[in-house]
Amino acid sequence: MNFEERALTLRCNGSWMYGILSLPERTASRGVLIVVGGPQYRVGSHRQFTLLARHLASLGIPVLRFDYRGMGDSEGAPRTFEDLEDDLHCAIERFFEEAPALSNLVIWGLCDAASAALFHAHRDPRITGLVLLNPWVRTDQGAAKAYLKHYYLTRLLDPEFWSKVWNGRFNYANAAQSLAKTVEKVLPGRKIAAGRDTTGDGSCDFADLPERMLNALSRYKGKILLITSGNDLTAQEFLELVKGSREWQQLLAPPHVTHRNLPEANHTFSRREWRDQVADWTKEWLYTW
Repeated sequence: MNFEERALTLRCNGSWMYGILSLPERTASRGVLIVVGGPQYRVGSHRQFTLLARHLASLGIPVLRFDYRGMGDSEGAPRTFEDLEDDLHCAIERFFEEAPALSNLVIWGLCDAASAALFHAHRDPRITGLVLLNPWVRTDQGAAKAYLKHYYLTRLLDPEFWSKVWNGRFNYANAAQSLAKTVEKVLPGRKIAAGRDTTGDGSCDFADLPERMLNALSRYKGKILLITSGNDLTAQEFLELVKGSREWQQLLAPPHVTHRNLPEANHTFSRREWRDQVADWTKEWLYTW
């Protein structure tokens, strides 16, 4: 299907945000809002957001991808993923203005954009679905557990590691020090503190990020497509969190949650086959309801 791409300016609390709307000639009633995560902008890593938007638009699904305040080309001070409520609200309002045939939408987010989407979704009944890729639930303890279980096990199975050992090129002192620091973070009683404070002023407390995300998930009643990468510590930390929590398991149980996993993929699905698989899963899921 033919579609047009239109540059948009969005006003949010005195700052201009910039986005691209991919609008099919015959618009479906459900759109997709792509939210930027981490140090990215609306094109996405390896142009993933651009390619995904064009793929969905060619199928009749309108897509808006935008830079929230302080990110990419948009104005404003840098902010954390927990401070995007106004940005998302402004983007959603403009999306519905530009595509009046819309009745509901899905938010699509990678990493901390997935977390931001989850925090916001229950506040707007028009958000009927979420696509969450490698959600960010970072704590020092959670990251250390994932690192111990997945990184060190991988290293032990790596022939290059053993080659360094047999050839005397392995630094035992540094390895032992690194392992000790990681184990220390996992020990019970250690204060959990982590997150992404892009303002640099420590103004956001991320000590209970998993609990706040669990609360947000419990308040959201829409459909969820969860996509995880096998070769990504962020995804492994999230999956370990779910594995160790009955509450998380209950809230992520089918039928309203669909989970897909790409065992070989990295955090940003950098290879074409991984990117295309994510796009296909997104399309197929959108057509199931």
